[in-house]
Amino acid sequence: MADWLKALDRLAHERAKAGLTRQLRPRTAGDTVIDLAGNDYLGLSDHPQVITAARQALETYGLGATGSRLVRGTTDLHTALEDALASWTGCEAALVFSSGYLANLAVVRALSAVCDLVVSDAYNHASLIDGCRISGLPVKVAPHNDPAAVAALLDAHPGRAAVVTESVFSVDGDLAPLAALHAVTSARGALLIVDDAHALGLLGESGAGGVAAAGLAGASDVIVTATLSKSLGGAGGVVAGPAALVRHLVDTGRSFIYDTAPPPAVVAGVLAAVEVARAADDRRAVLLRRGTHLAAGLRSAGRPARDPAAGVLSVPAPGPEAAVAWAADCRDRGVAVGCFRPPSTPDGSSRLRLTVNAGVPEEAFARALTVILECAP
Repeated sequence: MADWLKALDRLAHERAKAGLTRQLRPRTAGDTVIDLAGNDYLGLSDHPQVITAARQALETYGLGATGSRLVRGTTDLHTALEDALASWTGCEAALVFSSGYLANLAVVRALSAVCDLVVSDAYNHASLIDGCRISGLPVKVAPHNDPAAVAALLDAHPGRAAVVTESVFSVDGDLAPLAALHAVTSARGALLIVDDAHALGLLGESGAGGVAAAGLAGASDVIVTATLSKSLGGAGGVVAGPAALVRHLVDTGRSFIYDTAPPPAVVAGVLAAVEVARAADDRRAVLLRRGTHLAAGLRSAGRPARDPAAGVLSVPAPGPEAAVAWAADCRDRGVAVGCFRPPSTPDGSSRLRLTVNAGVPEEAFARALTVILECAP
């Protein structure tokens, strides 16, 4: 075997010893596993209105977008979705990408044209971290959810900075103090970038997101990003904010310019999902009630758990091997849960991540809690 392949084998062996091996687990159509691992928070991925819109677009436009957004990939559906997302989030304009990851890469890099420092929350998602890296700017990592620490970092910097955070954090599900962070950034001429992936559809009036819930919708110094694959049940990503930023991304955003556009059928399905989600107060109420019940059930069994800010609930595990075994035992009993280990966890600890899905039948959701507790290490 070539030396480089032997080196990869050694690295794989080391990961296995540390309990960090990962596996792809294909699922079949119509499987009966109770889903507390995916991000289909509102249960819209198979909503009849969403499926009908996607099917009609598939028959009308064909399978793929046939090119990048700037070549042949932009359809009237793409622009309609951008208008809908801008309206929903209260922003001046929006730009759709093929994933939330690419949207985050684009927006942080784009701001290198007007900023000379990035301040990033210690618990930020990998896509934001990678965006900071490729921006070419100096990066300061702020302690998690600490506006005073952010203020100190900005006060020590004479230029313009961008502060990057999530609204609802993807691993632990806690809520960022967005109003306090904005008070810090606006007083110092800094920009605030908020990844609203786990809040869009769930928080704020009509599910407009964590930024809207914090009273910051439409602020000229706030930029919103999100994925379209969570509460909207589809795929893609979005950057929403001032029209001048969107124009800059169209002209310079490499992960927008050089990437194939999202398929029209997916865009049509997401557009229908936005309409459903804006009127889905009943589903949001179910999600809130279930999240509170899930946390209370875990606490009553001696497992530390706080009420989730939206749909993500984190449960500590003794270590990576224990987390893997716990998730596997749940899966063997018909319940899918998330298993998060380093490097996905910013603090080096392992946990199960449970996601609340309003589309899961009530009886199945109750059974899932029982299985999780019975399988606990």
